[in-house]
Amino acid sequence: MKFSVFQVSRQGGRETNEDRMGYCYTRESGLFLLADGMGGHPEGEVAAQLALQTISALYQKQARPVIDNMADFLSSALNAAHLEITRYATAKGMLDTPRTTLVAVILQDSGAAWAHCGDSRLYVVRDGELLSRTRDHSYLEQQGAGGRSPVPLNRNILFTCLGSPTQPVFDIAGPVVLQQGDKLLLCSDGLWDNLSDTEIVSEISSKGVAEAVPDLVESALRAGGAQSDNVTAMAIEWETPDAFESTYAVSTDSIMDGVFASTIQAGLLDTEIDELDDATIERSIAEINEAIRRSAAKRA
Repeated sequence: MKFSVFQVSRQGGRETNEDRMGYCYTRESGLFLLADGMGGHPEGEVAAQLALQTISALYQKQARPVIDNMADFLSSALNAAHLEITRYATAKGMLDTPRTTLVAVILQDSGAAWAHCGDSRLYVVRDGELLSRTRDHSYLEQQGAGGRSPVPLNRNILFTCLGSPTQPVFDIAGPVVLQQGDKLLLCSDGLWDNLSDTEIVSEISSKGVAEAVPDLVESALRAGGAQSDNVTAMAIEWETPDAFESTYAVSTDSIMDGVFASTIQAGLLDTEIDELDDATIERSIAEINEAIRRSAAKRA
């Protein structure tokens, strides 16, 4: 398996950068993740990092060397990340929970499958055309799909994310068979909020990922001005085995079976990752709500 990858994250005009991204791979599979910790809630960067660590740990456990069922893995992994964030909040007795968006992509067997929760996006581009784009879990985008809203809507209002005191909603798509030169772009809303889909697709199509990603990020920062949000992007270009190996290409052919490579910062999770079911998630949500109720009662 061979692909080119490049990633950039910039703080913009915010006090901190709550975006997180990274990728990991085995000999025959790759996982790419981007999370945007949500402002207005505490420790968004912790939620984003916990999501990446949890999903990466599950991937390392299950990719031997491939994921048997990509859709099942993505579903269980996002639920696990959500549970890990709520456990963290419960352990700290937090009045409000850390929250994050997430987009996750798996490449293997010449195909790509992905999942997303919130408004971090994935763009899939082929031959200069937009092949696919995730639809944000925002009231604005969802109502826009069915026609104009009778009242103005704030695009920042999401109806789901990881870490909230309700079970998350997420979409899973693929697998899509990839062709030589196909490009996938994962990005936070700091990028797409300041650039149109047309601009994004044009830029990612006309340049290699190592040039397109920093150029896109710089364009978004300029458009956002002094109050720009964090801007984070990671792009992957799929390369067939006989294609020319680019400067930033990763070839997994030399990796031995059982070996796992990762750019995601390792860290010990507060709890062991379990097999999840709805009852487990609901118990965790109930614990969070009870902690919030107790904290509110003490303040009163």
